[in-house]
Amino acid sequence: MLIKRLVVGPFASNCYIVGTETSGEALVIDPGDQPDKILRAVEESKLACKLIVATHAHIDHISGVRKLKEATGARFALHQAEAAHLGHGSSLASMFGVYYDPPPQPDLWLDEGDVVELGELSFRVVHTPGHTPGGISLIGHGVVFSGDTLFNFGIGRTDFPGGSYEQLQDSIRTKLMVLPDDTVVLSGHGPQTTIGAERGANPWLR
Repeated sequence: MLIKRLVVGPFASNCYIVGTETSGEALVIDPGDQPDKILRAVEESKLACKLIVATHAHIDHISGVRKLKEATGARFALHQAEAAHLGHGSSLASMFGVYYDPPPQPDLWLDEGDVVELGELSFRVVHTPGHTPGGISLIGHGVVFSGDTLFNFGIGRTDFPGGSYEQLQDSIRTKLMVLPDDTVVLSGHGPQTTIGAERGANPWLR
């Protein structure tokens, strides 16, 4: 399994390219901006993007979806509870003074317990609301892509519409903290961490 992290856009969002060397396919998680940069990285890795998954529908995680999808023909997947937020991106972009390219409608709606498959790779979809109503994490092969739910010694903000601090805490404690300590956490912003490190020292989880 190949995992490449790209930091994109004005919010320094993490976009992940997950590739399988046996089939040459790629899953792109959270293409938040700079689709040309993402596409170039996929091509340099000698992969073909087959699926795009957004952990949630905030602009810094989906602004690159449209161009990436048009260039590759990949399917776009999102949790069904994020449908209402797809139309809010333009107002948020105006608030922050950034460019926003609205994504197309998803080809695939994800929910708790679904499995995202790519060649010999498979990732379990876990619904982790709190930062947004339809936030998800993808778990498999010793890693969890946590979106903006859990960060390196931090947690997602909950002051945007649809956010809930109580829900976020419940998601982290019941869905993520039950994972093995050596599970690598690849979040939507910032450096990677592990479940064990967060369990032991994250000040928001005490």
